Amino acid sequence: MNRVCLTLPTNRACSATITALHAEAVHAARHFGADVQLLILDSADDRTRGEHTRTVAALPPHQGVTVHHYDEAAQRDFLRRAVRRAGLPEPDRLLRLMLPPAVSYGACTNRAFLLAAALGCDSVHRRDSDSTYQLHAGQPVFPVHHELPWLGRPAAGAAAAVTRTDLEPALAHRPVSLAGASFIGELSVDIAEIRRLDEAVYHDVVGLWAPGDWPEDRRRALVEESFTGAGTTPFTGDHSTLTLVDPMRVDMCNVAFDRAVYERVPLPPATDTIGSDYFLLHLVHDAGLPGILHNRHIENFHTPERRTDTGFPAYQRRFVKFLLSMLYFHDVYDRMAARGSGLLDERQHVRTEAVTALLRESTGLDRTENIWRLDRVDTAYRKLGGRYAAFAGQLWREREALLDQAERDIEDFAHLTTCWPALIRAARA
Repeated sequence: MNRVCLTLPTNRACSATITALHAEAVHAARHFGADVQLLILDSADDRTRGEHTRTVAALPPHQGVTVHHYDEAAQRDFLRRAVRRAGLPEPDRLLRLMLPPAVSYGACTNRAFLLAAALGCDSVHRRDSDSTYQLHAGQPVFPVHHELPWLGRPAAGAAAAVTRTDLEPALAHRPVSLAGASFIGELSVDIAEIRRLDEAVYHDVVGLWAPGDWPEDRRRALVEESFTGAGTTPFTGDHSTLTLVDPMRVDMCNVAFDRAVYERVPLPPATDTIGSDYFLLHLVHDAGLPGILHNRHIENFHTPERRTDTGFPAYQRRFVKFLLSMLYFHDVYDRMAARGSGLLDERQHVRTEAVTALLRESTGLDRTENIWRLDRVDTAYRKLGGRYAAFAGQLWREREALLDQAERDIEDFAHLTTCWPALIRAARA
């Protein structure tokens, strides 16, 4: 029986999502015979976590579905034991990278990866608490329908099960390492207000996540595509493609990875940084590992706290840190693409040390491009006025700290990646 981890990291109220996720787990057990470890990693406040506990207790038991609901204390206890068992240097630093005091999209998923290893799972299937399943003919559209059958198996076997194949025959012996889709609904990044206020400013700001040397026409095309997912057209029927999956076509609220990927390389543990959890999508693509791209898109929505007086500057800061992180990630992505299958060993698995070397080489990049990014954001936000101008003032005061943090984040990622195989072994033990 295939044991899988269906996981939901959350720091907000999401009882309805937990109930819906359980229904997807039941679907996976009933229709695919999977042994589903339903893993809820709960960083919400005490009151909200109590609501989640009651929701979990009310879930009907189902053969093949085991529910795990871990608060941060339980997560920290597990991590301490894994770090201690791994016998790695700087254990306190590792614990901080795995469970930081601030929001980290990568770290919460890394905890799911480690716990999935401890639970003996063959794959991890991630969902988010600010999204929901589409309905078709009155039934929820579960992504796990496309995720379960082929992960970890040679791509050649999956060819007959998908709608179309867009994969070079020379890659057919490699394992299917990813299955995913995107979202419909609101932008994945909550910046639509900027576009409503001033479309030119929106293009200036969103274009900053492109490499600094891109020509304007290419930058503009990226802006038009960015954060839009699969648009707004609802699901009407299944379509799937066996391919090297374009990272722009998949969202981390709707993705599954084979263990041979996430047990070799983690996600960046950067705090307060939007998009810090997308690294493995690029790695799978650039290494030439096959995936299944399907159209069971999840419906995205925005929770209101991002627009409150306290939530707004915090969210905008995460967006700016994302822009700054791209100096380093574009460099790594370019060199991963150049290495291609050189990132894989003889078993067609990712070589951890190859990725670590590329990360370490990027840590000393010149900051001039990021100084330019901060200058452009400052000009754009002051032009918008209001709370955007006020945030620009905050940004100005934090400039040097933000530049330092962006460099430190990539250094931390390199360190965690070096330690990752030992942590995985300790978790599986």
